[in-house]
Amino acid sequence: MINRELSSRLAAGHGRRVTQLAEAAARWGRHVPEDPGITELADLLETAANAPDHPGGPDHPGDPGHTARALLAGAVENLRAAARLGGLLPAITLWHLQRAIDQEHTAHQQTVPAQRQGHDR
Repeated sequence: MINRELSSRLAAGHGRRVTQLAEAAARWGRHVPEDPGITELADLLETAANAPDHPGGPDHPGDPGHTARALLAGAVENLRAAARLGGLLPAITLWHLQRAIDQEHTAHQQTVPAQRQGHDR
């Protein structure tokens, strides 16, 4: 009974995090397919990080765009680790998914001031 309850909680957490990451990829201007997999989300965020029109601006150390790209790269690494684990270690997979969410969120926050500066000019 306890194992089934834990399994269902882990599955629900997995689904929520994948949904959050799909929303994040869309926020970065990516077209997210219906019911994306973790590898697809990693590819989308990697494309967003490498896009020439990346909202963070120039990619120079110390610039918000550079920091955002580095954070997105970390999110992609965590997504790829979660994809490699698959369903073998659900709790660890969830940790990697949550870490990717945290990194993407911070990357997005890094670009907000740069976007505002671009609009103020």
